[in-house]
Amino acid sequence: MRAMLLKLCTITMMSAAVASGTAAAYSLPAPEPVSVEIVADDGRVFARYELHDRSRPGILRAYVEAEHGRTYGIRIRNRTGGRIGLVIAVDGRNILSGRKSHLRSNEPMYVLDAHDQATYRGWRTSDTRVHRFFFTDVESSYAEAWGDRSAMGVIAVAAFRERAQAQTRRESGRPPSGPSAAESGRSRAGEAAESADAASAPGTGFGEGRYSRSVRVSFTPERHAASKQFLKYEWRDTLVRLGVIPTEPANRFWPTHIGQSGGYAPYPPGYWNRRR
Repeated sequence: MRAMLLKLCTITMMSAAVASGTAAAYSLPAPEPVSVEIVADDGRVFARYELHDRSRPGILRAYVEAEHGRTYGIRIRNRTGGRIGLVIAVDGRNILSGRKSHLRSNEPMYVLDAHDQATYRGWRTSDTRVHRFFFTDVESSYAEAWGDRSAMGVIAVAAFRERAQAQTRRESGRPPSGPSAAESGRSRAGEAAESADAASAPGTGFGEGRYSRSVRVSFTPERHAASKQFLKYEWRDTLVRLGVIPTEPANRFWPTHIGQSGGYAPYPPGYWNRRR
């Protein structure tokens, strides 16, 4: 990727127009227009476990193993021959505007050139600065700061193809630096109903600021996303408990019954039945 100039950030939007055509009922599923990986600063890809539910074409889901305190980036590759608009939400918040995201075409988005790739490493606070993503507890997450647990622990990417012709256009201008006052001041009365596991679940924090230059470009997205990918990140012990990661085999040199008989060898199973 070239130097520090990210020729992929767009804060210029077009208004939604007609919906894209519907695919033939029995056609084979088209390849995903983008690939998404969660990567560490050294380039290592975080472990990912696919869910093979293709009941909804164009939607992919997978688990990702989070590592507490580790900074990360979202690496996206454009597999198509045209530009792609990317609405990216972390814990349900648009990483450009900070607002609650619904993965819609009228939200601020990044633009990725044909066959290009980029890594998005933080919450954008200006044209030249982002604050790093890092795995943390829910209480320390950026979304929790705004009282929003509606999509905690999910990295979502909606990919929009570019419309060939623009009918009307609207410049959205600079995105707000944070959520609206009304949203930030809303009541948290419903938090008591959160699950008992919520406090121990992971979230994404608002980390150190880093230089990251971006440029504004014009882009007219189609009304509907060509694909959506949802990556649910969890701590390793949670993935083991859910059965996503197979339970590690028992240690044959450290049986679980050690210490249950005062340190002496226990009677083998069925011993007393054979004595009768």
